[in-house]
Amino acid sequence: MSASTLRALHVPGTPLVLPNAWDAASARMVEQAGFPAVATSSFATSTILGYGDGEEAPVDDVLAATAQIVRAVSVPVTIDFERGYRLAPAELVERFLATGAVGLNLEDSDPATATMIDPAEQADFLAAIRAAAGTELVINARIDAFVRKAGTPEEQLQTALDRAARYLAAGADCVYPIGVGDLDLIGTLVKEISGPVNVGYGQGANSLADYTAQGVARISFGPMIQRHLYSKLAESLLPAISADRNPFAE
Repeated sequence: MSASTLRALHVPGTPLVLPNAWDAASARMVEQAGFPAVATSSFATSTILGYGDGEEAPVDDVLAATAQIVRAVSVPVTIDFERGYRLAPAELVERFLATGAVGLNLEDSDPATATMIDPAEQADFLAAIRAAAGTELVINARIDAFVRKAGTPEEQLQTALDRAARYLAAGADCVYPIGVGDLDLIGTLVKEISGPVNVGYGQGANSLADYTAQGVARISFGPMIQRHLYSKLAESLLPAISADRNPFAE
């Protein structure tokens, strides 16, 4: 599937819903459930690779996992690629496109220190990615002003709006102000940002219909599905080793 197919799915008010996967099996289940694209969560992918989030996983392992996911499905795949694993833009694009994925998230804070990257530097980074990729990649530019608590609430909003404008001008297809759950604030962001806006589903305080009504173009679930499933696995394993019975037959 092409980047143009994925790009066309970002429609304000008719959002692309992405229950994030983490491996080939979960990606295939997302496709079989009828979703038109597959996205990953960096936290969830790092978990199955045996590493913590924050670019702890070797980039070779992440790219190999990406290629496995792409081979398993026939819909477009977009990858949470943290801040690019310290790859130079041209190398990043070359290696990433070789996996067959057609979209990626790139965040604007340092995964190692949680500090915000200078907005001009991040815009230049995104522009270099766009120049190297042409139209072959859908770039979802994450904005970490809210999740990193960059100043007062008012300052966080202004930072997010400034960065959104810079990133879209640099060639991003969509912006992702992560960590925003307030519907009025989401509505303000959608109104003031001149491009598609991605929001996180969060813990279910708001419904998909609530987000849709605000005009968002993309809704991500992040690692919450994996966390839910793995918590159930942990609950099943405990009685399996503490009692003479088969909990998986129940």
